[in-house]
Amino acid sequence: MPKILEKYELAPKTHYLKVEAPLVARHAEAGQFVIVRVNETGERVPFTIADIDKEAGTITLVVQEVGKTSIEVGALNQGDMIHDLLGPLGTASEVEKFGTVILMGGGFGNAAIHLLGKALKKAGNKIITIIGARTKELLIMEEELAKVSDELVIMTDDGSYGRQGLVTQPLKEFLESGQAINRVVAVGPIPMMRAVGETTRPFGVKTIVSLNPIMVDGTGMCGGCRVTVAGETHFACTDGPEFDAHQVDFNELVKRTRMYKPQEQHALDECRLNKKINELSNETANAGGK
Repeated sequence: MPKILEKYELAPKTHYLKVEAPLVARHAEAGQFVIVRVNETGERVPFTIADIDKEAGTITLVVQEVGKTSIEVGALNQGDMIHDLLGPLGTASEVEKFGTVILMGGGFGNAAIHLLGKALKKAGNKIITIIGARTKELLIMEEELAKVSDELVIMTDDGSYGRQGLVTQPLKEFLESGQAINRVVAVGPIPMMRAVGETTRPFGVKTIVSLNPIMVDGTGMCGGCRVTVAGETHFACTDGPEFDAHQVDFNELVKRTRMYKPQEQHALDECRLNKKINELSNETANAGGK
């Protein structure tokens, strides 16, 4: 079982986990992901690899608590074991010397673009990174992304840090500046990735988005991550997760993300109930021992 070597909180309910996984680290590349199962009866959930140390045999995961399993992962501590960790899965990012690349991160997507930024920088590209969050408190990976970027722009919805506004605002400014922008890569919430694609479309700049938010089992068996790209059906987990933003059918994609909402809410309610029961049991046990 993979061991958690290091864990700390990046932002409220967002955790940094360095995991001992030498075989995964040896073969993993930017853009790929792993499947995690917390316990024997747990569901299989995909997490993007945020960093790799091939020599130390470790990978880094950034986990945001949004559903049942991510909450369970968030409850693990340094020294705990993960029941299952499978990977690397998915198609690696395309890395070569493009020229000037703009990396776009929104929320958890800030972690996902970190490893790609390192790879693109090593390949000789100029890296402009634009990251955003609702508030300063929720902004993650600023320090790490600054190290791999020639220029870093920070946006917050409320203006509590960096500039106020959406990440598409500085993107449009760069596109209109006259400097050559050779590629844009965006990872984040689906509405953000869709907006990035629409912003770059008039300029004809190749734009890549990562559709990891819609993945379920990560092997193509469930079919839950079907997506239409350039009129053809693909699976985000096996054919992606990265696709050309200008060819993705985002209308269909949005509908697909809503398909499992009732089941997700039921699992989340059950998880919260069990957590509350455990907390009350611990309080009772502690009170009895006094």
